[in-house]
Amino acid sequence: MSFRSKLALFFFLVVVVPMGSVAFVLFRLVDESSTGKADARLASRQEVAVNLTRELRVRGGVIAARVARDPQVAAALADGDRAALGARLEALRRTSGATRIAIVRRGGPLADTGDPDAVFPAFRELTLPDGRVAGLLEVAVADAAPFAERVARVTGLETAVSIGGRVAGATITGLRDVALPERRGAVSAGAVDYRAASYDAPAFTQGISRVTVLEPAALSAGSRQQSRALIIVLLLGFFVIALTLTWAVARSLHRSMQRFLLAARRIGAGDYGARVPTVGNDDFAALGEEFNKMSARLEAREQDLRRERERLRLAMRRLGQAFASNLDRDGLLDVVVSATGEGLGADAGRACIPGDDGALVPVAGAGDTEAAAAALGAAEQEALARGAEAEIVRGSRAALALPLRAQDGAVIAVVAIARAGTSFTEADREIFRYLAGQAAQSIENVDLHHRIERQAVTDALTGLANRRHFEERLAAEVERARRFPDQPLALVLLDIDDFKQVNDRLGHVAGDDVLRAVARAMEQGRRDVDLAARFGGEELALILPGAGLDGALRAAERVRTAIAALDLPLAGPDGGPLHVTVSLGVAAFGLGAHDAEGLLEAADAALYRAKRAGKNRTEGPAAATGLRSE
Repeated sequence: MSFRSKLALFFFLVVVVPMGSVAFVLFRLVDESSTGKADARLASRQEVAVNLTRELRVRGGVIAARVARDPQVAAALADGDRAALGARLEALRRTSGATRIAIVRRGGPLADTGDPDAVFPAFRELTLPDGRVAGLLEVAVADAAPFAERVARVTGLETAVSIGGRVAGATITGLRDVALPERRGAVSAGAVDYRAASYDAPAFTQGISRVTVLEPAALSAGSRQQSRALIIVLLLGFFVIALTLTWAVARSLHRSMQRFLLAARRIGAGDYGARVPTVGNDDFAALGEEFNKMSARLEAREQDLRRERERLRLAMRRLGQAFASNLDRDGLLDVVVSATGEGLGADAGRACIPGDDGALVPVAGAGDTEAAAAALGAAEQEALARGAEAEIVRGSRAALALPLRAQDGAVIAVVAIARAGTSFTEADREIFRYLAGQAAQSIENVDLHHRIERQAVTDALTGLANRRHFEERLAAEVERARRFPDQPLALVLLDIDDFKQVNDRLGHVAGDDVLRAVARAMEQGRRDVDLAARFGGEELALILPGAGLDGALRAAERVRTAIAALDLPLAGPDGGPLHVTVSLGVAAFGLGAHDAEGLLEAADAALYRAKRAGKNRTEGPAAATGLRSE
């Protein structure tokens, strides 16, 4: 894939794809917001209509109470005189302001007077003097059409009232044959779409009346379209800006890379006088300057190599004797590769060590290892298969490899060199074997030295510094702080909260896992100059050279937060991952602590204050403010 194609792919993935995702999410949010606002408006207007309905039923209840107490109504009911009952109800309706009064019994009317479109009756049970139920009194004070007009005036929305599925009153035409929704829905009337919200109320003779408020759907659709248009304009503007900047950056990068490519080709052809033009003071200009310096050094190096080749060949045996005392493993391998390569006229060489999966991992190299990779790899594999020196020829290159073995016979590294033109002579092989043998012995010495050195200062469980190394380092840092008063020093003591409960509930193996996890968190959060140590049991320590009290408190808080965020692969009390917390005490040299013992005592006192204050917190000296997680 070309550089331009990669840039185009990068632009698509970084700009186009996120913009599409953002547009999709914003459109969804706009739609949901518009729908939510429309639903909220309808719900508030519907609540107003419900309150008006309740008001009418309360007024109807007052009239129903008067009718129920009327002696003429009671007498007509007792005598079963329907004509007298109807006449008295009509008279009461006219004088009371009711729009309809009815008395029903066993589902049928005994008397019914008033407008059949009356809505929202109040109900009252009528009884005879002997306690028998005479019927159910129903009284309404409003008709469907006037009620719909009143709701429309109050709410500002179109309103419809239906009785038993029949539209009895509405403020818009075209609803006679339209089914009103039970709760919410869409309604079309007169070529206009509405969003509708309904509620039911009781009607006469145990029927149901339904009130529906309607808002034009175009009201929310217009707001939605405006929001979408604004989003599209903003995204298109961002896209144009991003495209323009990407084009300008790509053009500049391509020109700079072309200059480097041309210069590199000239150097590859042997013209070490090639230089890259440097313009400005950006990274490419700095890279060009370094490239030009490299070219000058290569030109000088080529001349030096010609003069030094003979001298290097004579000095190689003396170099081998120096390997035995070298304690730098990677440096040893690098010297072996460089010295054998230069002394034997090789143009490439490398040293590899076996990885965890058995594959060889390069750790040192010299020359053009990429060009000689095929020959070097073949020689290395052949040497491993034979367990001895091997030479392989691939094309115009010859490669020589030898496995380096420890005293127990294990392969600790494989060294290989390669050169173009001629194969290696027996004299070359002898020098190669000698240097490789010295390197093997030196590497064993390095490993032994490092292993003993680590064991002497490292805690076996946590991998942190042990108590002895901690005390030695603390004493040294305190002495340095005394000599240089302007260089601060701080100490942090850390104790795992409720660690005994972890051991008692999960066992000591789980407790060891917790200790190792906390130690790793401390190691990851410390600076290179800091020392993390296991002070004893579940108590750890952190020496902070160059840190004052404020810096030490902040460092302790970072450690506490990192440990509290750990998800340990152990079962917590709630069944989820185990979480542990720590309490920390911070002390600074010179603030009440003037020696190593005083610094330890001050940090320990601060630690106990953190424990007593509720744990999972950081405490400084007594005069400082403690820090804890909320």
